[in-house]
Amino acid sequence: MTVLHDRVLLIGMMGAGKTTCGHAASALLGWPYLDNDELLARAMGKSTRDVLEQEGEAALRRAESRALDLALTEAGPLIAGVAGGVVTDALDCDRLRTGSGLVVWLRASLELLAARVAGTDRPWLGSSPLESLERLYAGRADLYASVAGLVIDVDELDPDEIAALIARKVI
Repeated sequence: MTVLHDRVLLIGMMGAGKTTCGHAASALLGWPYLDNDELLARAMGKSTRDVLEQEGEAALRRAESRALDLALTEAGPLIAGVAGGVVTDALDCDRLRTGSGLVVWLRASLELLAARVAGTDRPWLGSSPLESLERLYAGRADLYASVAGLVIDVDELDPDEIAALIARKVI
């Protein structure tokens, strides 16, 4: 089996399915899955929520960049979930474009994202998940598209189907 990429980096908004699809692709390929929250905790010694609450949004964005460092430098093969907001940093976008891996944008409708994150305890959501996601998503579509080597519209696909599409691109 020839491996075309030894690293898959999953990007997209919260609720797009990075963790779920990452685990499905991990099971299919036999590669480890590293979640952004896990990478961030390794890099910072504290949780994503603690960084945000104790140090603020700017510190969280820096911490997400450090988590991306780990995703890009950890020995492969691997699959990693990347923070949804990492594309708002131009340097991180450059690193995603030139890094050694397949960047997969899990693109979902705002309605699906809102349905998936409703009732969860996630920062940024406020009292209206749909309005919060609309605000967060503004301007990100072009950024996600600019770094993605593969775009998968997830609204009508299950995680195993998404994992199979990813596998076909890496092996």
